[in-house]
Amino acid sequence: MTSPENVGGTPTPIYALNLFDLAENDMYRQYSRRSVSAVGKHGGKVVALGKLAGAVEGEAEPRTAMVLVEWPSQEAFQDFLDDPEHADLHPLREGGTENYLWWLYESLEDLRSLLGSRGKKTP
Repeated sequence: MTSPENVGGTPTPIYALNLFDLAENDMYRQYSRRSVSAVGKHGGKVVALGKLAGAVEGEAEPRTAMVLVEWPSQEAFQDFLDDPEHADLHPLREGGTENYLWWLYESLEDLRSLLGSRGKKTP
């Protein structure tokens, strides 16, 4: 997997947004005891944790927990997933959660690249 690069040629940081409900077992507790060091080994760091405070808008079913992890690159994230030393770690996350959503977002300085030419009138 190749990482998006910024203008200077360095990899663009990405954010992994994890939204989930906890399963009725102890597997996620086991996962969380080991995941911080496993994530850190590949340059990732947890930048936010959250518990659902309410649903404001949208039709998707809200999840009770949120974890936001910053990775130095998409390659670092993939290395975390593929690390054979942690092959037994990912099943703990999978078995310890329900309704898991896991999305990757590229770091942006602002939203101009997303907005592009939207709203501009053509002559």
